[in-house]
Amino acid sequence: MAQPGLTERELRAWQTSFRMVELLRTRIEQQLQASSGLSNADYTVLALLSEAPDRRMRAYELGQVAGWEKSRMHHQLTRMERRGLVARERCGSRGIYAVLTAEGLAALKNAVPGHAEEVRRLFIDRLTPDELEQFADIAAKVLDNLYAHQPPAEG
Repeated sequence: MAQPGLTERELRAWQTSFRMVELLRTRIEQQLQASSGLSNADYTVLALLSEAPDRRMRAYELGQVAGWEKSRMHHQLTRMERRGLVARERCGSRGIYAVLTAEGLAALKNAVPGHAEEVRRLFIDRLTPDELEQFADIAAKVLDNLYAHQPPAEG
């Protein structure tokens, strides 16, 4: 049954998209945990830091790029620092750098092949090249709107 304000077609598109994202997230998380002991959040932080100059990034910038609130990033970095995957270094009087450690880089390199294989199996190989391009364009359009209407960052 359509919800007020959404047609049956709109509701189908929304519910299908939502279910797909949630199930993909769950399956990717399961694969990462089983093969590397990393969570999807761990993998996200490691991947972003691996691409940053000098494998370091201000914690607040890392949170912005990941789309996470300040407290979520703080707790994630604390868990990862305890495991030796990242280090935190002071930057000025109030800033903190998140830094990828050698152990974190090794964990990421270990996780990448299995993660890529699972992404390919569950997502990439299900679409034709044209569908993949269309999907990327559609997702980018939705993401652009989300970024444009992002709530103000925590201070």
